[in-house]
Amino acid sequence: MTDTDAALAARADYCRMLAACFYQPDAAFEEERMFEAMAEAGSRFDAALAGDARELGAAFADEDHEALLVDYTRLFIGPVAALAPPYGSSWLGRDGASPVLPVLSCYEEGGFAVADDFLDLPDHAAAELEFLYLTIFRTAEATASADLDALARWEALERRFLAEHIGAWVGPFAGAIRDGTQTSFYRVLADAAERFVASERARLG
Repeated sequence: MTDTDAALAARADYCRMLAACFYQPDAAFEEERMFEAMAEAGSRFDAALAGDARELGAAFADEDHEALLVDYTRLFIGPVAALAPPYGSSWLGRDGASPVLPVLSCYEEGGFAVADDFLDLPDHAAAELEFLYLTIFRTAEATASADLDALARWEALERRFLAEHIGAWVGPFAGAIRDGTQTSFYRVLADAAERFVASERARLG
């Protein structure tokens, strides 16, 4: 594996674990040493993102689990209205009968299916980051096998996805998290998500 292949694989791993952070906080994050794995992956391509992962781990360990659950609910679910709704359609002004059709079109093109046990909308931040992970993973595979046609297809799909979906709304979403959070964990998560997406856009030019 070349340095380029290793960096792409590390990017994919980081993105997959970043997506997991947007699910309800779970003790398994620590038990499975997820933040250590994120930091190790980040160290292979971006020191700042590795630092974010270390901060995430420290903040998760220091915060009371109940406080994290309360903050998660306030930010992403809300008793009345979420402070930082985690849906692309909330930030991109998409309304009408099927505001999620555009993202589903990207998923279909990439052969990505939302899991049956995923009970949220398909434009949730976790789902969009998982799709971003898929595009990076497939790009890494195409790079390793020198499949230039597949590489061009996956990079084009990721560019479109970043331009029209997660990359178009992660900024205001992250800002809303920072404005509304009561825990350092979600502040750092907002920074990490925004930084990672910006890093991907820069990588693809």
